Amino acid sequence: MPAYCLVEIDIHNMEVYEEYKKLTPVSLEPFGGKFVIRGLPVEALEGKWNHDRLVLLEFPNREKALEWYNSENYQKAKKIRENGSSANFFLVG
Repeated sequence: MPAYCLVEIDIHNMEVYEEYKKLTPVSLEPFGGKFVIRGLPVEALEGKWNHDRLVLLEFPNREKALEWYNSENYQKAKKIRENGSSANFFLVG
């Protein structure tokens, strides 16, 4: 059963965030991860949307999603992301 990571991102430094964006796709590959949604404009039809970016990642299963998130490659990228943005990550499935 697929698992998904839903990410809400607030960007504080676009230059730093662009570096993070370069590292993330490569970090997904070994875990079968792929982008479903990547930074498309979001329009709130109900409720409020107060973030700069929305990302939805798909993985073959929950275990692969967790392996990716905790992987050495993603943790390096995450440190860069934390210098340029703040994020909320949700694992679904």
